[in-house]
Amino acid sequence: MRILVVCGAGASSTFVALRLRTAATAAGLGWDAVAGTESSVAGSDHDLVLVGPHLGDRLEAMRRSVEAPVAVLPDDVFSDRDGSRTLDFARSILAAASDTPKGTS
Repeated sequence: MRILVVCGAGASSTFVALRLRTAATAAGLGWDAVAGTESSVAGSDHDLVLVGPHLGDRLEAMRRSVEAPVAVLPDDVFSDRDGSRTLDFARSILAAASDTPKGTS
């Protein structure tokens, strides 16, 4: 599983991606999470894109530019020190996406 965590400049998303990787590893998952900026979304080959809450108004544009599910992270994502809530969130988005037939989301 390859996850792109997006914020304005890539700084805060670096912390979220690191914590998400740590939580995934602790859960026995071979997931990779990397940080990026909004411009790195278009055409990316990630399995999931998680967007910082401050970029929520750009969600639909990002969804149109990539095949993977795209979701806005909760407002309290930066207080998730061990990444466990972010991991749970990512799992819920992936589960919902697998339940939605292609072209209907």
